[in-house]
Amino acid sequence: MLRALWHESEQQKQRIEELSKRSDDLYLENLQLQKELLRYKKATYGPRADRLSENELAQALLEFAEELEQKPLPAEGLPQGEAEPEVRRVQRRKGRRALANFENLPVSTHVYELPAEQRRCSCCGEQRQEIGSEESWQIEYLPGHFERLRHVRKKYACAKCELAGENPQIATAAKAEMAIEKGFAGPGLLAYIVTSKFADYLPLYRLEDIFERQGFEISRATQSVWCGDVADVVEPLYRRMAERVRQSHVVATDDTVFPMLGPGQTQSTRMWVYVGDEANPYNVFDFTLNRGREGPKEFLKDYTKFCWRMPMEATTEWWPATPSRVPDVGRTREESLWKRRKRRRRSPARPWI
Repeated sequence: MLRALWHESEQQKQRIEELSKRSDDLYLENLQLQKELLRYKKATYGPRADRLSENELAQALLEFAEELEQKPLPAEGLPQGEAEPEVRRVQRRKGRRALANFENLPVSTHVYELPAEQRRCSCCGEQRQEIGSEESWQIEYLPGHFERLRHVRKKYACAKCELAGENPQIATAAKAEMAIEKGFAGPGLLAYIVTSKFADYLPLYRLEDIFERQGFEISRATQSVWCGDVADVVEPLYRRMAERVRQSHVVATDDTVFPMLGPGQTQSTRMWVYVGDEANPYNVFDFTLNRGREGPKEFLKDYTKFCWRMPMEATTEWWPATPSRVPDVGRTREESLWKRRKRRRRSPARPWI
């Protein structure tokens, strides 16, 4: 009896030691997994310098999966039965898109006819007659290509005056006005470069590679000069948009840091955006070398209506006093609007404007 109790006590001690060892192993494994999880979170959502590339992240996940497969699973952790995989069904649109309804796209028709030797009837040898046709539609993309435009300006002279020894009155036909005077870049090429850079965010060095692949190399320095020339051409349009924005009842503005290359190091400049109201739906940008009040004060020097700006300390002293006052309040409209917004921030349910 005593021997059996002693043997059972030894088994319990051994079991306790195994459970304690397993608990320590699980604790260490949990710490390791938490460390790996923090590393992956930092690599995915952390600063750009700490992020992993897609290849490094995939390799790390693969190594983690291999280590996980090599570890034995406890008996209680094994699944009792295989669950049926959930079938994900994607709802697709029935039928094909009616390409014939895209009337905004130009149509190029290709007609296919039987050759003369295939028009003979295989039964009687007579010539088969056309009885109809079958139509099908297809979408095609024609990539851009370069062309040389040759401009020939005809000259005209008076033969009668020339025979009489007088001035022949020579006249030359006028050429279409060019965006860049004496430049060899056509308006379509300039529009493509400017749209690709500022609307599609395509760097000029990539455009340089694209042009070289198409058979004509244009350096990024030349493209940059052309962008400046286009800016000079469309400056009247920019000034008109700025005038329309200043005619708005409410103008919203904010600034962001804009790095600019300078001698020695990169300078932190500012780019301001001014947004008009529904009657003047334009977004106008203004560049300043610093965050001082001179830039916005110059842009809005004749503006006397409401202006909404972000609540920043550097923007609280932009606006000079104007003759127009809010009734019964001894403040300007802009100052009153600012105070009203600070007061209503405590009550989210009420709009501030």
